[in-house]
Amino acid sequence: MAGARRQTAPPDARGEIDDTLLAVRAAEGDEDAFAVLVQRHAPALLRLATRLLGSRTEAEDAVQDAFISAWRRLPEFHGRSAFGTWIYRIVTNRCLNVLRARRPLAPLEAVGELPAPEHAVSPARITEARDAVRDLRDALDLLSAEQRACWVLRELDGRSYEFVADAVGISQEAVRARVFRARRCLTHALGAWR
Repeated sequence: MAGARRQTAPPDARGEIDDTLLAVRAAEGDEDAFAVLVQRHAPALLRLATRLLGSRTEAEDAVQDAFISAWRRLPEFHGRSAFGTWIYRIVTNRCLNVLRARRPLAPLEAVGELPAPEHAVSPARITEARDAVRDLRDALDLLSAEQRACWVLRELDGRSYEFVADAVGISQEAVRARVFRARRCLTHALGAWR
């Protein structure tokens, strides 16, 4: 049929095309397959990068750079890990490089304020919430880039230790140690909020 688009890979039980098959097709130059991967993974990667970097603009740049790098490196992707894990690792490494380059850390004031809920909130509660967010930002600044990455992936994204280890490129034991040290540091820094 003229004008009909060919399907890049057979769909799975949910009607979605498997990431590995899409990655293989993309490595062969199929831009449509790569576009599906970008659409599928970009929202979660942007959330991760924003949490790690504290800046939506830097996060967008990091994710865009990661996808450009992934496109160029697709021939190196052999499916030893899931595509999602592979791209998470690229984004995490890009964010870690940005965090290391900005030491001492710039203030995270660029992160927008939390939107006000629909119902009326007292000025005291608003001030308390702003103080809590500020204190959390300050506490996160105390963490090393690696501790921050491990803590964000584990605690905010809810990822398994195995996933975090693959994404950051360290052992599960090292992830557990960094998350433990991050928790201890944050608990100490945020002790006034108990």
